[in-house]
Amino acid sequence: MPALTSARVKARAAELGFDLCGVAPVGDHAELGFLREWLHRGYAGEMAWLADSVDLRADVRALLPAARSVIVTGSLYNTIPASGDVPPAPGDARIARYALGDDYHDVLRARINALVDGMHAESPDPLETRAFVDSAPVQERVYALYAGLGWVGKNTCIINPEVGSWFFLAVVICSLPLEPDTQGLDGCGTCTRCIDACPTGALVEPYVLDARRCLSYLTIEHRSVVPEPLRVPMGAHIYGCDICQAVCPYNGAPLLSQDAHWRARPGLDSPSLAELWLRTDDELHALVKGTALTRARLIGLRRNLAIAIGNAGDPDAVAALCTPNDDRPSAEDPMVREHVEWALDQQRRRREAPPHGSV
Repeated sequence: MPALTSARVKARAAELGFDLCGVAPVGDHAELGFLREWLHRGYAGEMAWLADSVDLRADVRALLPAARSVIVTGSLYNTIPASGDVPPAPGDARIARYALGDDYHDVLRARINALVDGMHAESPDPLETRAFVDSAPVQERVYALYAGLGWVGKNTCIINPEVGSWFFLAVVICSLPLEPDTQGLDGCGTCTRCIDACPTGALVEPYVLDARRCLSYLTIEHRSVVPEPLRVPMGAHIYGCDICQAVCPYNGAPLLSQDAHWRARPGLDSPSLAELWLRTDDELHALVKGTALTRARLIGLRRNLAIAIGNAGDPDAVAALCTPNDDRPSAEDPMVREHVEWALDQQRRRREAPPHGSV
């Protein structure tokens, strides 16, 4: 049986449905060290688990001492044609496109495990592996850079010059010294569209994100009250944010995925804020079950919906906030109520504001 090669691993990855695959060498890559500085600046916000695992994140050999290579896969999830990618209508919710379909953790875990099983079956040499889908203390983007999948853009996403940045990463740490790929070269140049477009100034400098101001962090990882100055910039976003990717020139004509797993589930394709709020807790739970939206939890989704309704000012959505919550106990959570009162106050301010153009 011939030795397992990088070429064979990549071919098998393509057979399993991965759109990109590269191999990075294990090593003391300089980019791995920035995490400590980023944490020291306080940019992680409430994500204490990052600091708790900072030593593990410094080197994959802390997870697999025999590691020699890191296989990085990319899976395109963009199913929205550029011609149909239009802003939501007033009163519609905004959801990051990666969360519209099936939970990528479940889908990609099955595929990456199949890739690992195939590697073990084909390798004539002893082989140790560990596979992860956004579930372990691994700095996937650094290894994606060294695996040639692209470069870390100014918006901190991995950007591939051919396919853009709408793709998931999954990794396999392995003990074989597979032939590595060439490191991706930075293609951002002088472009600052992502920095200029961020509504909260979360991209504090090129390649550096202050998560505490990021809409993705605020709507997903932040579990407490959203600071009032950041509520209006959230707009209608109830889960995640695509702004810094949507404005990227490399996503101007991205490849589209035909994978049915990433297509928007019924009820998540441009849902109205009013309809989402009026769902009972059981109905809302059923809607998001099996998607990445479960990460925000019901209370988080209610909080985000309240903020979005306050920003939209849609009469139907505001009326929904005032309906009894007998079958929506999450709407009576004290933190959620604080944001509901803010949203209603926003509506009162609109009614009391003088007509536009009046003196």
